[in-house]
Amino acid sequence: MEETKTGSKKVRLPNFIEALIPIVVMMGLMLLGYVGKTGYTDAHMPLVVSICVACIIGGLCGHSFSDMLAGMLDRLNATMEAILILCTVGILVASFIMSGTIPAVIYYGLDLLTPRLFLPVGCIMCAIVGLACGSSWTATATIGIAFLGIGAGLGINPAITAGMIISGAYLGDKFSPLSDTTNLAAAVAGTGLFDHVTAMVSTTAPTFVIALILYTILGININTSGYDPQVAAGLQTALASKFNINPLLLIPIIVVIAACVMKLPGLVGIAISVLCGVLFAAVFQGMTNIGDIFNALHYGITVETGNEIADKLLNRGGMDHQMWTINLILLAVAYGGALERCGCVDALFGGLKNKLHSVGQLVLATLLTSLFCDATMCDQFLGIGVPAPLYSDKYDEMGLARNMLSRTLEDCGTLWAVMFPWTGCGAYQMGVLGVHPFAYFPFAFVNLLNPIYAAITAFLGRNVFWADGAYTNIFGKTTMHKPAAAPEEAHEVALKNLERLRAEGKAPKVGK
Repeated sequence: MEETKTGSKKVRLPNFIEALIPIVVMMGLMLLGYVGKTGYTDAHMPLVVSICVACIIGGLCGHSFSDMLAGMLDRLNATMEAILILCTVGILVASFIMSGTIPAVIYYGLDLLTPRLFLPVGCIMCAIVGLACGSSWTATATIGIAFLGIGAGLGINPAITAGMIISGAYLGDKFSPLSDTTNLAAAVAGTGLFDHVTAMVSTTAPTFVIALILYTILGININTSGYDPQVAAGLQTALASKFNINPLLLIPIIVVIAACVMKLPGLVGIAISVLCGVLFAAVFQGMTNIGDIFNALHYGITVETGNEIADKLLNRGGMDHQMWTINLILLAVAYGGALERCGCVDALFGGLKNKLHSVGQLVLATLLTSLFCDATMCDQFLGIGVPAPLYSDKYDEMGLARNMLSRTLEDCGTLWAVMFPWTGCGAYQMGVLGVHPFAYFPFAFVNLLNPIYAAITAFLGRNVFWADGAYTNIFGKTTMHKPAAAPEEAHEVALKNLERLRAEGKAPKVGK
């Protein structure tokens, strides 16, 4: 077992059983809450207990408490910008409601969309906003909430609507060069940002097409016999009774997109958007009292329209509303940092590499490790950042390009983090959309299918990027392109291994 010295202490990796203990405790307490009918189903206290258990394991392995605390603080420091953005997103939602922007999107959307067109069109629009903003969180908190209202007015199951919103928002986020996870995946894999985005097209674009087909089929087969146009009309009447609805109220949405296209820092872009929302609230809704504005931005919107659907959609937002989610994210990130510092992941997956002998096996192992980190470390950044150093040399050994690694990290690490209610992403989306992740899980087709498609095509030897720039497409034909960026030494190793594998007939040659 690997040992190192820290000061006068010997530090070792935990053994397999020790590494499992904090994870089993976390999952066991979560399942007890969901299945055992204890009356407590949040993830906060299980995380607190699991952090303590991880620190005990770290102590048994020679880590001091200060060392374990440093590991947690390192992870927390890396996510503080996201925490600040989360605070401001709550303010953004409140400003877009009190300005009438979100009510206007719902109002006009009910005129333009039908139950049969709603899902595929909504998915595309959420993807466009996510791409422009570089943030699935901003997309769901703005246009996502609006589509949730439109779906309710059209009589569509909120779980289906939420799954569609998640699919579109996360696809846009994944392809956006402004996205933090997109930049993180490229950075930890040691490849270029646009090399990474190019590689993602090979798996995510087909998955998106499949998702749109499925949403179209769902829309066609939605039972519209229960659809009452009066529900949509009643929702529109309720919105119009409390807000001055006009097309100019859509401008703040354009401001959000413009701020992202101009590549303004996330916090700056959100601050400008909030200011725009506040100005529109004053101009169009007559909200000029500074106390009322501050109360709305801090504590959220309180609106009584007399329409149950409208009230449920509009009574949200505010910085204070985000604190439940922020608490969970802080605990989740600290837990992941504790597991990372005491070496649990290395102990569980370090020996797996020697058993991987094909591209399909390597891709599947990377996907499963990302999934494991998402589900047990509660953080998508760890779902991307932890597997990268574990498997990077194995990708070089198999002659693969580093953007093959970065693509695989995002295929699961980004997309499946939102599927669990105890992760930061899952908790955030549950808070914003008001739908439990286990409810929208079956309908988030892009997120659900992307890693499955990536694994299947890798086992078939398709959609593979090689170190010299060769690409084996979905039809099995290999063509030459510009090599993806990679660390110089690693690239040389990968090229030599690729040459050897081709000589042995274990890698395809260009044109075949």
